Amino acid sequence: MTVRGKKTVRDLRRGSRSALLRRLYFEGPLSRQELGAVTGLSAGSISNVTGELLADGLIEECGSVESDGGRPRILLQVAARRAFLVGVDVGETQVRVALFDLARTELAASDRPLSDQGHDVDHVVELILAGLAEVLERTGTDPAAVLGVGIGVPGIVEQGDPDEDGLGVVVHGQTVGWDAVPLGRLLRAGTDLPLFVDNGAKTLGQAEMWFGAGRGVRHAVVALFGSGVGACVIADGARFRGATSSAGEWGHTKVHVGGRRCRCGARGCLEAYVGAEALLERWGAAPPGGEKAGLAALLAAAETGEPAAAALLAEAAEYLGAAIADLVNLFNPERIVIGGWAGLLLGPRLLPGIRAAATEYALRFPREQTSIVLGLLGPEAVTVGAATLPLSDFLDSGGEFPRRAAERRAALRSGGR
Repeated sequence: MTVRGKKTVRDLRRGSRSALLRRLYFEGPLSRQELGAVTGLSAGSISNVTGELLADGLIEECGSVESDGGRPRILLQVAARRAFLVGVDVGETQVRVALFDLARTELAASDRPLSDQGHDVDHVVELILAGLAEVLERTGTDPAAVLGVGIGVPGIVEQGDPDEDGLGVVVHGQTVGWDAVPLGRLLRAGTDLPLFVDNGAKTLGQAEMWFGAGRGVRHAVVALFGSGVGACVIADGARFRGATSSAGEWGHTKVHVGGRRCRCGARGCLEAYVGAEALLERWGAAPPGGEKAGLAALLAAAETGEPAAAALLAEAAEYLGAAIADLVNLFNPERIVIGGWAGLLLGPRLLPGIRAAATEYALRFPREQTSIVLGLLGPEAVTVGAATLPLSDFLDSGGEFPRRAAERRAALRSGGR
């Protein structure tokens, strides 16, 4: 019988593998000597674990560097094509599915517009599964080499039992009409790949923290500014979720009591004033072609001096700056990152006004400690972030493929050894 809380040999081995894989993934290539210095593991442990990882094909030698008076030191890195990741962004107007290798190189993508059915759950599930089949077929990827499918969705995500391999995931998407949608079980009917689901703003946040504008800080807020508005709060390096994983619904904080009606049904939400959909409604002059075309037209009109467009964007910058001041006062972050397709499109024009308003409305001392910057990963960062969900699980497990982990957990539950 295993004593609760006591680490087994398997746990220690997995922890050592995870530590080395993470260092090589985020900081590699590194030599064995450098790995010892940054992980604190003994030379013997480094030799044993790197030997295992090389034998498993998870890492590979990639050259050498000269050492002081001794033999050249062999460099190691994660083998990019040993496994693959799928990221899915369930957006406001389309479902994007992308296949990546471990180096985050996009190998194929499928963009499928939402039809007149909008976010009808069965329609969205159909688009996800069709996009998944497409990217695997186009690249000839063996599903057994796919670590999992990460999915970024609008709304609040209940994760369920982690041993259920994604089956227990339930989504509450009030703005798109999803009420306790069992997304994991619906998707499982069409694929046996491991499933990882989270709020789209949280996947964006993880991507920017790992690879983008959030790197190097422990306390941050990553804001998603698209058709709607959301945020991912990072506290001491970890995503803050709250009691039921709904933390970060920044777009539904109130900026005007009794104000405009929001898509969520309440009045005065930030999203009802600065979301792309709301901005175009308020402008009232958007051309056909969808929100991206409309927002580009709004920006162009403001740039050419149209008074209504310029005033609307100036007001949006003040609303955003005031709402960011609330984030500064509440969470005391080192950095606030503005991302999402609308945030990156309008950011260069709005950022000076946002910073000025944040300075005006925030407490002076915490505001002086906070930088406000634009995201670095582009408009498809939610998809990249979704792919980090299976990647994170893979690194935490020390390189164990999810299917093998699920089989091992099932064997333990049934009394096997």
